[in-house]
Amino acid sequence: MISTFREYLTQPKALSPDTMHSIHEALLEDVGSDPDALELYHDLLAVSVKYAKIRAGWPLLTRSQKMDSDSDRTSCHDSVISHFNMLARYAKQQGKNAAWRDTLGYEEDDPYNRKAIGDFACYLAFVNALNAR
Repeated sequence: MISTFREYLTQPKALSPDTMHSIHEALLEDVGSDPDALELYHDLLAVSVKYAKIRAGWPLLTRSQKMDSDSDRTSCHDSVISHFNMLARYAKQQGKNAAWRDTLGYEEDDPYNRKAIGDFACYLAFVNALNAR
């Protein structure tokens, strides 16, 4: 199976490139030059890269490999969500509105928001990879 970005955009809660860019810009504005926020962002990037690696390889795995790896993938995804929440909570404590976190949505409101959060983590890994040239 060959995947395309156009195919991704047909999925529920898919984030357009413009939306991902806007969320990223708002998140970075909240981070600013605050050393604690930068550390939280670095930690978020690290777990996002780990998650993106797992997710990018997922379609290449056999059914048996997926069954063996599913709990690790879920755990990593949970960690991604926790890191987004930690950064948003810190930003709010610093007087920022962290509206970017609300834009991503919460899985309690709609299970597809979990997928969108994972998508955005992959976007962060993508941007990080492109800038590592």
